[in-house]
Amino acid sequence: MIDLSGKVSLVTGGSRGIGKSVTRLLHDAGAHVVFTYRTSESEANELQAELRQKSSIETLAIRADCSHFDSVRSLVRTTVNRFKKIDILVHNAGIWTQGAIDSMNENTWNDTIRTNLNSAFYLCREISPIMKKQRSGRIIFISSTAGQRGEANHSHYAASKGGIISLTKSLADELGPFGIRSNCVAPGWVRTDMTDEVFSDPAFLHKVEKNNPLRYVPQPEEIAGPVLFLASDLSLYVNGEILNVNGGSVLCG
Repeated sequence: MIDLSGKVSLVTGGSRGIGKSVTRLLHDAGAHVVFTYRTSESEANELQAELRQKSSIETLAIRADCSHFDSVRSLVRTTVNRFKKIDILVHNAGIWTQGAIDSMNENTWNDTIRTNLNSAFYLCREISPIMKKQRSGRIIFISSTAGQRGEANHSHYAASKGGIISLTKSLADELGPFGIRSNCVAPGWVRTDMTDEVFSDPAFLHKVEKNNPLRYVPQPEEIAGPVLFLASDLSLYVNGEILNVNGGSVLCG
């Protein structure tokens, strides 16, 4: 039902976790996919080879650090030079670290804000003129339940993801008249390499599962599906929405 043939998508952090599943789904729906990685070159190459084996739809892996404006500008220019347009942006790249507010150092705070929030500004700063000229586009951010309710010992992460939610709503109002839809997916806990360490503790995993109405922690593919929906024409009138994908663990509007 979902056909993205001819569309050009850009997925940040697309070689691992949620981003990897998003890259696969967009490709399988027919879109050309440019996906970024920062350190996992071998994983990026493996994913690119996998997708190229599936079909002739072009994919391109680019090393980029989206916390730096120059890197983002180069990424966007490379994408446009190759494909002439960008129809879909999925900004997934981010970091998650722990830190109590009374002991967190300035570098930890700044690294999280730069990587998770400043990067979103850089991307939209460079991509919005392209989408405005096209009179169409889909901007999809990956936020978190932490950005809605806060999270003890992760205030820097929660602040960055809360900023993403406010940015989504602002862009929906600002860019909507140009045919650009801006939306956000807010997952809760997900089984990714980022959470492998905390879930290695069976007691903690059981606690998380017990506190979720569905009684399990999802795989990345279960987050990627809603992203694909927002990228498709099935969501043409959805704009400024925070789509909660958390199994009912956080019930908010």
